[in-house]
Amino acid sequence: MVKIVKSTIMEAPVEAVWEVLRDFNGHDRWHPAVADSHIERGQSSDKVGCVRRFHLVDGSELREQLLTLSDADMAFTYCLLDTPVPLLNYVAHVRLTPVTDGDLTFWEWESRFDTPAGEEQRLKDMVSEQIYQAGFEAVRAHMGLAPASTA
Repeated sequence: MVKIVKSTIMEAPVEAVWEVLRDFNGHDRWHPAVADSHIERGQSSDKVGCVRRFHLVDGSELREQLLTLSDADMAFTYCLLDTPVPLLNYVAHVRLTPVTDGDLTFWEWESRFDTPAGEEQRLKDMVSEQIYQAGFEAVRAHMGLAPASTA
């Protein structure tokens, strides 16, 4: 099983970052890999159990299901239902925590999944960089924040 844990500090209050991430169907407005997205069966994007169907910019279609959503914890969990990429048993968790020294946000994005034999490192790198790291950078840009410091 592959495990990924990525985190970053966002230079914005936790409530502002949560407002962007809480919308399970909002990732097409900020993630550069996502072309379009909709929630199946007309359900609300904050209803646990709802399924988002979306297309990547390359035309691939994916379906993900919202497993948990907590406003109190500013966290949610989701899983992949259908994907052209062999990320098997994929479950991801997003959690925001306030950083009180400066009114910042600590954002952690983690997942666990299985892969076909020999594909572990390639798929781990793809998820870590093309999805999570690209997502961090895209939310910063969406919110009008400065890029992350590399110091």
